[in-house]
Amino acid sequence: MSSPDPQVRAARNPSTPAPARGPVVAVTGAASGVGALLTERLAASEEIKQVIAIDERRGECSQVQWHILDVRDPAIAEKLRGADVVVHLALDLDLETDGAARTAYNVRGTQTVLTAAAAAGVHRVVLCTSAMVYGALPENELPLSEDAELRATAEATGVGDLLEVERLARRAPRAHPGLNVTVVRPATLVGGTDTALTRYFESPRLLVVAGSRPAWQFCHVEDLCSALEYAVLEKVDGELAVGCDGWLEQEEVEELSGIRRMELPSTVALGAAARLHRIGLTPSPAGDLAYTMYPWVVSVSRLHDAGWRPQWTNEEVLAELLEEVAGRRTVAGRRLGRKDATAAGAAGATVALLGAAAVVRRARKARRRI
Repeated sequence: MSSPDPQVRAARNPSTPAPARGPVVAVTGAASGVGALLTERLAASEEIKQVIAIDERRGECSQVQWHILDVRDPAIAEKLRGADVVVHLALDLDLETDGAARTAYNVRGTQTVLTAAAAAGVHRVVLCTSAMVYGALPENELPLSEDAELRATAEATGVGDLLEVERLARRAPRAHPGLNVTVVRPATLVGGTDTALTRYFESPRLLVVAGSRPAWQFCHVEDLCSALEYAVLEKVDGELAVGCDGWLEQEEVEELSGIRRMELPSTVALGAAARLHRIGLTPSPAGDLAYTMYPWVVSVSRLHDAGWRPQWTNEEVLAELLEEVAGRRTVAGRRLGRKDATAAGAAGATVALLGAAAVVRRARKARRRI
């Protein structure tokens, strides 16, 4: 008579440990944002054996093993030992962060994590960049193939860092044979996020550059986390775009949001944005405007082929975004206080980029008083 299989023996004898299941997954940037959401999701999954959470502070999830350190610290290699997969989400894309400091953190952190993962015997690293790396260009197809050339420039917030992360991802398997690198590129991310693109919807008017062809595709953070989980479980690999199916034309966005447009010539819009950023009055460089001017909608065919489907539509994500930003007012990417917002709301045609003239005048007066 044959002996029962291990799972049957474990069921009969509760003291016998259950067979190991699923991968051990390490998540960097696990204390906040997408990292915190993914950590909670993986910790609750029956397909995951263990979650190792890494950040510079402890997060709220208590079902994981925490390691408190900077991802640029080479000591991270020891913390990754025993992990099968690393999801690297410790990126700083804050609009207010000094650009040089942001790049130093993002690039050095990614380099360190990739090298440490290889040294620790990790077989898969999942990186998260953005569909912005494809670039927003007037001749872009709708939608772009996931294999489309990355034609973005470093002129938009954080995009130069993301392009360097993409280059590191391509080099890593050659430098570290046996290391698999998967890159996930979300569309305009919504759900507790603060970016130049989410701030676009905080303006009293939606700036439209004359002659442009905007197309809006969103990605809810919950859908991003489910796509990352697919990558962790090796249901899909390679370079993946993630977002809602389809896109919204600018006219649809205006109808759904109830926010009227303000149309400006491109020379005026781009020139004003460049000047205001150059003198430090707005966090967004002129390059951010391209992503509101031209399409960068992406196909999500690889995830679809693997059986993944978004749970959110573009219309639903836009509605959530509008609810999140209700009561906030932003002019030229700069978030205003309540008094400033009231003035901007009454300014009519001077809102959006041109409304920043009041900010310039106040800044000049303040400098004269010092």
